[in-house]
Amino acid sequence: MTSTAAQGEARLEDIPGERGLPLIGHTLEVIKDPVAFGKRMREKYGPVYRTHSFFRDSVTLLGPEANEFILMDRGKNFSSEKGWWPYIGKLFPRGLMLLDFEEHKAHRHIMAAAFKTGPMKGYLERLNDEIPPRIKAWGEKGSFEFYPAIKQLSLDMATTVFLGLEPGEESRRVNKALTDMVAASMGIVRAPLPGTKMAKGIAGRRFMNDFLRKLIPERRDSDLNDIFTRLCQAKDDDGNSFTDQEIIDHMIFLWMAAHDTITSSVTTLVYELGRHRDWQQKLRDEIRSLGLNDGRLPYEKMNDLQLTEYAFKEALRLNPPVPAMPRETVREVEFQGHRIPKGTIVGLSTVSSHRDESTWPDPDKFDPMRFSPEGGAKTRHRFAWVPFGGGAHMCLGLHFAYMQAKVIMVHLLPYYEIKVPEGYKTEFQIMPLIKPKDGLPITLEAIV
Repeated sequence: MTSTAAQGEARLEDIPGERGLPLIGHTLEVIKDPVAFGKRMREKYGPVYRTHSFFRDSVTLLGPEANEFILMDRGKNFSSEKGWWPYIGKLFPRGLMLLDFEEHKAHRHIMAAAFKTGPMKGYLERLNDEIPPRIKAWGEKGSFEFYPAIKQLSLDMATTVFLGLEPGEESRRVNKALTDMVAASMGIVRAPLPGTKMAKGIAGRRFMNDFLRKLIPERRDSDLNDIFTRLCQAKDDDGNSFTDQEIIDHMIFLWMAAHDTITSSVTTLVYELGRHRDWQQKLRDEIRSLGLNDGRLPYEKMNDLQLTEYAFKEALRLNPPVPAMPRETVREVEFQGHRIPKGTIVGLSTVSSHRDESTWPDPDKFDPMRFSPEGGAKTRHRFAWVPFGGGAHMCLGLHFAYMQAKVIMVHLLPYYEIKVPEGYKTEFQIMPLIKPKDGLPITLEAIV
C-alpha cells in the first residue's frame, strides 16, 4: 500500500541493510556470486534489506508475496524503465521492458499481433525446418560443449524466425554485437570509455540499429512470415503502427531476450537430463508416443508434451535465465512495515525465489513433478515461480520459448542419448545471464 504524508518522509536508512565498500558497495560480491550474497543478506537482515551496488542504493524484497507486490503493481508504484535503465538503458532503450504503464500497454497491444496463433504456427514450421540439421551436426561431432552449440542454434533461429534471414557473415556480426551488448550490461564502468565493455556494447547497438533500419522499407510490404516483418506491418484495432525507430528498438530487445534466455534454459535442461537419465527416457517415451511419422512437431500436439513441459519448467526454476528484476519506485510505498522512498531501486530475486526451501523442498534437486497437480502446482503461491515475470510485464514471448524448447527436444531425444561423466557437476555463472562456466561438455550417442 502507499504510505501517507502524515507519517513523515521515508528514509532508506530505516530499512535494515548495509552499503558495503566505499563507492562500489557490494558490486563485486553481486557479480561474483549473487546467490551467496543474497543468502548472507537475508540471513542477516530478513526478506527486506538495503544494499548498494552499481553505484546505486537499492532495496531487495524476497518471497512470493513480494514478487506479487512488485510484478502485479496494482498501485502503479514501480517503473520498469527506470529500474532497468542503469543496467541496460544505454544498450536496449525503448525495448518493451523499458516502457511503463499506458505507453507500455499500447506498444504491447500492437506487438501481440506477432505472437497470435497464426504467426506462431508459421514460426513452428520454420523451427521444424531449421533445427534438425543442426542437431544432426551435433550428433556427428559426438562430444562437444553444449552451451556454445545451443547459443549458435538459438542465434540461427533468431536470425531465421525473427528476421527471416539465412545464417552467414551478417548473423556472425549480429552475434558479436548482441554478445557485446549483454556483457556491457554488467560492466562495472558504466560510461562508454575506450576499451571498456560498455564501449563495445554501444558499438554493438550502433551496428544493430543501422543493420535493421536498412531492411524496414522492404519489410513493410513483404509477405515474409517472420517476427521482424510482422512488427513492421503490425497495427492495433485503431490502425496505429510502429515508427521505424520503435521497430528497431523492439527488435533488438526481442532478439536479445529470445536468443539468450532460450540458450540458458535449454542448457540447464540438457544438463539435468544428462545427469538424470531416467527423466531423459521419460521424455523420450512421451515424444515417441505422439507418433510423429515425419518427426515434425505439429502445433496441435504442443500441449501433449506434458512431462517435457514439466522438465522445462523445472530447468527454469533451477536456473532462471534472468536472475533478478529491478524496478524504481515512482512514489513512496510500504511493504511489510517497511517504507521505501520515491526514486528507490527495488529488486526481486528470481534465483532466491526459485531456491527458497520454504516453497521448494530440497530446492537443488531436479524434480519436474513439482509442476504436476500432485506435485503442488495448484496449491503453491502463483508468484513462487517467476522466470517470465508477471503482471503487465509478463514476457510476451513465453509461449515461443516453450515451443522452441519442445521442438529441440522432439528432434533430439528420440535420436540421441545425452551423456555426461558419472557424478559430473558443473558450476553456473549467474550474472548477467546464467550459463555453465565450463561450457557443459556432453556426448551425444546415436540411438539405433
